[in-house]
Amino acid sequence: MTEFPLQSGDRPAAEAPDDPRFSANGPVSPSGPLRVVVVSAGLSVPSSTRLLADRLGEAVARDLGAAEVPVRVDTVELRDLANDIAQNFTAGFPGPKLTAALDQVTGADAVIAVTPIFTASYSGLFKSFFDVLDQEALTGKPVLIAATGGTARHSLALEHALRPLFAYLRAVVVPTAVYAASEDWGNTDGLNRRIDRAAAELAALLAGTGGRRAAPADRLEEVVPFAEQLAALRVQE
Repeated sequence: MTEFPLQSGDRPAAEAPDDPRFSANGPVSPSGPLRVVVVSAGLSVPSSTRLLADRLGEAVARDLGAAEVPVRVDTVELRDLANDIAQNFTAGFPGPKLTAALDQVTGADAVIAVTPIFTASYSGLFKSFFDVLDQEALTGKPVLIAATGGTARHSLALEHALRPLFAYLRAVVVPTAVYAASEDWGNTDGLNRRIDRAAAELAALLAGTGGRRAAPADRLEEVVPFAEQLAALRVQE
């Protein structure tokens, strides 16, 4: 299945709110704005994946703005990094553009990850980007997952493919995942409700914690060899 391009009647992405808290340079705040990075794996230009990504980012910014939490939303377009990602696998290190994108995601307070669905799963480009991301980069980080596809039958890919991927990366994935099929762009009421609910969940996580993640504590405990544990049990007997 290929990602469907937007039709001329589709609504373009809305402009960022006319508010200094959401300017290109981010809001003015003593501690700086929260940083939300949207990762879009759309392939066509324009694409439904990028449209969904933009709408999710706008909804999160709106909800945080209503809570008087300053935020900056940036977008990483994987289409522009396809060659860099492939070269990273063969060369063993990222180029400057890919390094900048990886640093953006690593330094973000939250991530919105959106992919087209190909063959009942995320796209290869989407998976490859998260394969080259440091495995600790998303630990404890709030993540909203979303996807687009030609038919609603592929919506379960969010639960059997995307959610396990980010659970493996130890991200905090919000309960509501957003899927947009071709027909959703003609009747957006249901899609709007899903976007609003997922955005509210991500905004609540960010507003409740201030968006700043504490460094993960080292919880590793000394491993007692099984033979010693068994010997201790025999002594007790």
